[in-house]
Amino acid sequence: GIKVNYDTFETNEALHAKLVAGNTGYDIVVPGTVFAKGQIEGGLLQPLKKDQIPNLANLDEGFMKTLDKADPGNQYLVPWAWGFTTVGINKTKAAKALGDTPMPENAWDLVFKPEYTSKLKKCGIAYLDSPTEIIPVALHYIGKDAYSNDPADYKEAGAMLAKVRKDIRLFSSTMIDDIAGGKACVVVGWSGDINIAADRAKENGSKDEIEALLPSTGALLFADTMAVTKDAKHPNNAAAFIDFYLRGENAAAMGNEMSYPTGNKAAMDKLKPEVAGNKTIFVESDYFAKMIQPSSFTNEAREAMANVYNGFKKGK
Repeated sequence: GIKVNYDTFETNEALHAKLVAGNTGYDIVVPGTVFAKGQIEGGLLQPLKKDQIPNLANLDEGFMKTLDKADPGNQYLVPWAWGFTTVGINKTKAAKALGDTPMPENAWDLVFKPEYTSKLKKCGIAYLDSPTEIIPVALHYIGKDAYSNDPADYKEAGAMLAKVRKDIRLFSSTMIDDIAGGKACVVVGWSGDINIAADRAKENGSKDEIEALLPSTGALLFADTMAVTKDAKHPNNAAAFIDFYLRGENAAAMGNEMSYPTGNKAAMDKLKPEVAGNKTIFVESDYFAKMIQPSSFTNEAREAMANVYNGFKKGK
């Protein structure tokens, strides 16, 4: 057998910094598609040994097409899981904080519109602490391309965010604990984490109902993908591990445990009904079509994004 040494990282930015520095000691990494394109182009990853990974045949062809922007022809990336960045709420606490103000048609208003944030700050608003999660959604909200290369668009997104900055309680990568533990009643977070928080609240006997929302203008789709590092010491073991993960029962185990959907066709009949039937895990096809599809940024756009995000976070 293969002994697996497993490390976690909090954000894509942290993994990217390790890859750029080199000598990571990793054979497989799991970047989001937003970063993977640049990592492929920068020579940080190596092409898959597809002849050693027969279970690639289990992957859904339609889903693999969504990875094309990051990895044309699917030469480097294998989906681990996918999901979307969206708004999660503690329905009980949010309703109390909003009082007479009804829920908006577009859930993004809850975190980007002062009319709502000024009330919800009472029970706590948390943003994922990652520019590549927050800024694309902010751009989309103001009607710009979520992966814009125009610096002026980033300034405009920053101006919109500045209006709600005083209402944001937390910038966090521990969203599950924050919303399940009551530090926040509204979050910008990953769909699976919000669903895990909902399960955890139930297990703890909480009467509060936590829910991942589906904003009317679409949520930010992402795919976390397995890739083999350029300097992998054990590339054959890496291929064997990827093939092992792509067995239907293993991909299903991930979906059942983590509340994230899989792009693996062979896993679908092995998912728990409450996972397969949850419309905030496996969204309806018409909503999937509405989602902001994964893409990537130029280096200039990434710099503009980092500057806007850091200024926003510091309240400048």
